[in-house]
Amino acid sequence: MLDDLDLSGLPDERTRDLVLRLLNLVETVTADLRAAQAEIQRLRDENNHLKGEQGKPDVKPNARPKPPADHSSEAERHLPKPHAKRAKLTTITIDREQVLTLDPAILPPDARFTGYHAVTVQDLRLQTDNVRFLKEEYYAASTKQTYLAPLPVGYAGEFGPGIKALTLVFYYASQMSEPKILEFFQHVGVQISAGTISNLLVKGQDTFHAEQDAAYLAGLRSSPWQHLDDTLTRVNGHTEHCHVICNPLHTTYRTTPGKDRLSVLDVLSNGQERRFLLNEDALAYLDALGIAQVRRKQLLHLPRDQMLDEVALLGVLAEHLPGVGAQTKKWILEALAVSAYHAQRAVPVVRLLMCDDAPQFQWVTDELALCWVHAGRHFKKLEPCVELHRQALERFQTDFWAYYHELRCYAQAPTVAERERLVEAFEVLFGRRTGYWALDERIALTRAKKAALLVVLRHPEVPLHNNAAELGARQRVRKRDVSFGPRTREGCKAWDTFMSLAATTKKLGVSFYHYIQDRVMETNQIPPLADLIDARASELNLGASWELA
Repeated sequence: MLDDLDLSGLPDERTRDLVLRLLNLVETVTADLRAAQAEIQRLRDENNHLKGEQGKPDVKPNARPKPPADHSSEAERHLPKPHAKRAKLTTITIDREQVLTLDPAILPPDARFTGYHAVTVQDLRLQTDNVRFLKEEYYAASTKQTYLAPLPVGYAGEFGPGIKALTLVFYYASQMSEPKILEFFQHVGVQISAGTISNLLVKGQDTFHAEQDAAYLAGLRSSPWQHLDDTLTRVNGHTEHCHVICNPLHTTYRTTPGKDRLSVLDVLSNGQERRFLLNEDALAYLDALGIAQVRRKQLLHLPRDQMLDEVALLGVLAEHLPGVGAQTKKWILEALAVSAYHAQRAVPVVRLLMCDDAPQFQWVTDELALCWVHAGRHFKKLEPCVELHRQALERFQTDFWAYYHELRCYAQAPTVAERERLVEAFEVLFGRRTGYWALDERIALTRAKKAALLVVLRHPEVPLHNNAAELGARQRVRKRDVSFGPRTREGCKAWDTFMSLAATTKKLGVSFYHYIQDRVMETNQIPPLADLIDARASELNLGASWELA
């Protein structure tokens, strides 16, 4: 009955308004009913379990089940490009050439040689390279010492650089589990234990840790903005959080016990010891949060413009702010930590974060850019049951993504006139009133984030979405699915380091396998990743709009 409802047939305005209100009440009641039914079934199942019975059985239908609701906006966001087959021959390295000849007996008498027809075939040889080194041994009676010839560079212990490099690549880049790596080596005739594989993945990786730290600092200084996202990681069975920070030149993983604002600052500070600073910026931050005036006055007794470590700050707070509440104390710590981060010079300060609208990301940087894909996802989650509302939602989503693509075009060729037009168009689009209450509420909430959504008008080099960080987080999720999680803090650091190196080398166009082999063999033919990032950053100029400001 509601699917063919036409409000234009109601001449009386008050009647139309009443019908619109009733339709929205139907939507509200329907949404509440769905939530109540799910909660009732959950409580029934829990009650049955407490009585030693089973919950509602999950009986699969005979027909193919409906796929789960898809809230992805990829189809609307992505503009399809014409398919063009990529040429591979120019990128293939030729290892050897072999001339193939014809039997003269099969050739006619008048056949003459006209040259060669080149055919490139890719292949891979897997075979053991077990070496018995005969090390010269000398004994000197004068020193009473034995002298042995050293092993070649890259060889240490019972396994050579090839096995070491493959183990790291299989585990961190190819997402193989340790048992599968062990199985592979056994298939090709390598006698190795599961414990040795675990040690090769974790132990003695200080050189790689140092290079990754240097690459991260280079990534931070390569642009004033960074993507940021996080996902769960299990460390020895305990839930922690892996933060993914990246831009077009690097991807870095950092795992911390929490994901609050202080943890975000720890990640941006590259794990340096926490520092706190009370200055005008910190006081302004606390005023914006609405801290009580009595606490505000007590803060004036703290050391001003002086860096404090966490122990010293907690001691000062205990002395001058006795009995301070947990929430107020948290605000004070965060405010002083943010101020200290912006004042320090040990690591490059990020000026803008591209992220979702989670609260821990706010106030950390000067500016915040919100992801349009996340904003669009909220609209896809609406499930109107009235056809009139479905049509309103569909029209708005069409206009939403049309406006998004206009922003994309502006980023490619920004002009002052187009920027002003897009600001006005935003007000028109997100000032719309459709009569569908849930949709209008969501439109108003999106409009309130105007400044963070229109960052591209001030900084055209900043992407409109946070897909780069989300794709990085997806790699950690896949690794988590395969290997569950590291069991030690040392293993957790190895996960972060090698997943960062694998993702960063890919962005820089460097083979991760060749990079690992180069470092294990100590040939150093591949330059330090930090140098590659610095060189590419000078070419791309990812902070051009900041230089013009």
